Amino acid sequence: MKALSVVLAAALAFSAAAPLAAAPCRDAKGKFIKCPEKAPAKKQVCKDAKGKFAKCGAPGAKAA
Repeated sequence: MKALSVVLAAALAFSAAAPLAAAPCRDAKGKFIKCPEKAPAKKQVCKDAKGKFAKCGAPGAKAA
């Protein structure tokens, strides 16, 4: 009896963990939708006073 309760508790733990692993996203009405993907970060580009590419830490360089 004790072994059966241990097996049942383990089965319940694994079945409850599966829905928690998925990240459900919902819209304004509460319906499930596909979660939006995060946009990749853009690489910052800097140019000097003449318009040529330069390191962003260089003096006179501005983000383009």
